[in-house]
Amino acid sequence: MEVSEELESGLLTQPWASVHFGESAFLAKVCFRDTGYILLISDLSSVWYESADTKAVGQRSKELNKRLTVNVSSFLNHLCNLMCPLMAGQPAPTTTFSCNRSASGLILHVKSELSGLPFYWDFHCCPAPLEMVSRHLVRPLIRMNLALQHQVQELISLVLQKDAEIEDYRECGATLSRDRLRTEPFQEETFQQNFMTERLPQIFGAGEGQAFASALQQLYTAVMQQEAKQAQKRQCSASLLPSSEASAACSQGQAKEGKGALQLKGFCHPSLVVSAPPSIRERECTAPMHPLPLLLHLLMNPVQGHGPLPRYLQLRRWNSFLQECL
Repeated sequence: MEVSEELESGLLTQPWASVHFGESAFLAKVCFRDTGYILLISDLSSVWYESADTKAVGQRSKELNKRLTVNVSSFLNHLCNLMCPLMAGQPAPTTTFSCNRSASGLILHVKSELSGLPFYWDFHCCPAPLEMVSRHLVRPLIRMNLALQHQVQELISLVLQKDAEIEDYRECGATLSRDRLRTEPFQEETFQQNFMTERLPQIFGAGEGQAFASALQQLYTAVMQQEAKQAQKRQCSASLLPSSEASAACSQGQAKEGKGALQLKGFCHPSLVVSAPPSIRERECTAPMHPLPLLLHLLMNPVQGHGPLPRYLQLRRWNSFLQECL
């Protein structure tokens, strides 16, 4: 399936959402435009996608909805109105979704109403290429984890400063009016050890059906916006080089990106293995590891994080924060 540049650019900044079809949990993102749509969906073991232009939408709508005689733009608009509530976790009560998986791909069935008549639609998704998986999931998760680690370090520094401030008050004779508010000085090493031995098993015991929280969706969007800005800067810089140098720089960048994509097949970064739970850590690092479940777990519960995202993190302006740490 050929993906148009407009749809691909629109899909990049769409956050992943958790969706359920029966007993199965998926992560999905979708983008609709006047020129068609693109859907990306994953069960953390496989990733599928479909890209359809107006011609394909019109042909399929005639096959599935012979009694409906509306134009293609109306079909696309109706599909968008059905999928957006699903991505927000609030599917319309009159709409049903189901899926069938096979070795060749995944078909997502939609049943609803349009103009008082039954409306049917099938998304025919095929396996997504590795480069698309890397661009939309693996690389953003790595960068999000990096951003969260930077933020945790800032929080640790802030806690240590607060401890020093409290100690100064005590040395000056200040006392607490309520003794239950007393806290022990923060010890980073002790905290990290307790987190690894106590909190991490609880987090992984919850399974892999956790959704991208709203704060993480905002962070994902901010990361992709920053990546788009950096790509634009690189393009502008390349345009200022002589044609021979620009061509060489472009070729070098493509070679590095291609090498990185190939390395994902045996992805096993030491820092991620050390931070993983025993069930994952005990695996040999030389053996290929699928990056999606591990990276998603580390993102949802960053290694240097403290379980669920604190309120402070949810209120943080991600764009300005990412400009500082990425």
